[in-house]
Amino acid sequence: MEPVIVWYLRMSVIYFIAGVAVGLGMLLWPSESGYYLPVHVHLNLLGFMSMMIYGVGYHILPKFSGRHIYSPQIVKVQFWMANAGLIGMAVSWPFHISGDIPVAETSLILFAVTSLIAIVLFAFNIMKTVKSM
Repeated sequence: MEPVIVWYLRMSVIYFIAGVAVGLGMLLWPSESGYYLPVHVHLNLLGFMSMMIYGVGYHILPKFSGRHIYSPQIVKVQFWMANAGLIGMAVSWPFHISGDIPVAETSLILFAVTSLIAIVLFAFNIMKTVKSM
């Protein structure tokens, strides 16, 4: 298995642990849970689920199509963009909700766009890889 694919899977598990830990924190401090609900959701969905899908998709789909991945470079760029976008959103959400830091909304939007670009890169790379199936 390619090292970058292993990193997708590792990050998936790390985000799963982080998402569950945030969820536990929300149970322990319910008065603060509103600030962290989007963090909990994003760590579990964009973190755990998406990273797992990226890692498994990049490993399995080229094998199913009998082709090499279209762009190994996109795999690496997408890994860093997906992680930067998710971490940036996870940090920005509570500040955006609380309204304490005015730039938090701009930050949140920029990191959300970074995540979107990472998703589009994944879709492009996979579609180009399996196009002849």
